[in-house]
Amino acid sequence: MNKILTALLMSAVFSVTSFAAHAKTTQQEKMSTCSKEAASKTLKGDERKTFMKSCLSAKPEAAAPEAAAAAAPAVPAPQNAMTACNKAATGKKGDERKKFMSSCLKAKGPENMK
Repeated sequence: MNKILTALLMSAVFSVTSFAAHAKTTQQEKMSTCSKEAASKTLKGDERKTFMKSCLSAKPEAAAPEAAAAAAPAVPAPQNAMTACNKAATGKKGDERKKFMSSCLKAKGPENMK
């Protein structure tokens, strides 16, 4: 009787342990995905370490760095407009620059100006 009870108890413990071992957390899934991607790119040493760090720190929907770069700009739209307008305003000074920057930022970039 004790042997049967021990066997049942051991099988219950092993099944719970086995289930817990197979249930991956989100971070473990991310690690697995990033590792497979690094292997497919045949990255080694410091390149692999750098790639894994950026891949693991990425947001879940942006696990693939290339997809994230293509899907959305790295900086918010207002910042992009400011940067683009600053580049376009090169050479302008004083009131001319202020007027240009004002109209450029209102248009959300030099490419949208009339």
